[in-house]
Amino acid sequence: MNYTLVQEQRKGMRDSNQDYAIHDATDEALLLIVADGMGGYYGGELAAEIAVGSICHSFGSEARPGLAAPDVFLENAIARAHVAIKSYADAQQLPDVPRTVIVACVVQQGRAWWNHVGDARLYLVRDGRVAAQTRDHTPVQALVDAGDITADQAYGHPDSNRVLQSLGAPTEPAPGPGASVRLQANDILLLCSDGFWGPLRRSQLLAGLHRPSLRQSILELADTAERRAGAHGDNLTVLAMCWNGESAPATGANPSSGEGRDEAVDRSGDTVTAARRPATGSDR
Repeated sequence: MNYTLVQEQRKGMRDSNQDYAIHDATDEALLLIVADGMGGYYGGELAAEIAVGSICHSFGSEARPGLAAPDVFLENAIARAHVAIKSYADAQQLPDVPRTVIVACVVQQGRAWWNHVGDARLYLVRDGRVAAQTRDHTPVQALVDAGDITADQAYGHPDSNRVLQSLGAPTEPAPGPGASVRLQANDILLLCSDGFWGPLRRSQLLAGLHRPSLRQSILELADTAERRAGAHGDNLTVLAMCWNGESAPATGANPSSGEGRDEAVDRSGDTVTAARRPATGSDR
């Protein structure tokens, strides 16, 4: 696989950082995760850390070196992360169960699969436009889907910090819907918390990606998000991948089978080592 990775995390105007982001890889599969702990509940940073650790553990156990079915893996791993958070809270007799939203993506054999819970987002940017985007599990997204408000009206909506689903919540989360796509050369995947995407209109996001390097683009977009958020700035996390390989063929080995030609891994370029940082929020 040949890709470029960039990660940026900032505390914003919060007292602590409850975001957690990481990437992990084998010779055949790449895992990307962003979790945004919910500060409206006890231990949001704990929930984010436990969720990411649980999914990474599942990836280490099942990616040998590829995943048999990445879509099934993501759905099951997210469900196990929810159980892990609740089990930890029970074992430690915490005063409340920590909660987090999450988005996770697997890249394998030139294809990307993703799934999410809450309002942590994934964007697929191709040829200067958003080719795919997760749909937030929020009341505001429900209003947009029902045609009650437009996407522009959703920007800055007073209920924008409320979520309908999270890991650790009393109600079992229903991830997704999951999605997958064959990657094309120069595709960009952005996984991010609402502290990154919230202050940015789509036009600003797309315009910001036209810099000489992915690293420069992400740093400038993070600066813009912080500046626009001002004194109310949330924790900000973004994990970006640019696919440098050729477009995946439409025919050949089944991407979900784990079969196919081995490829050399090239992680050169604007790669930022994943770092743990402990963003606030069902009100966030």
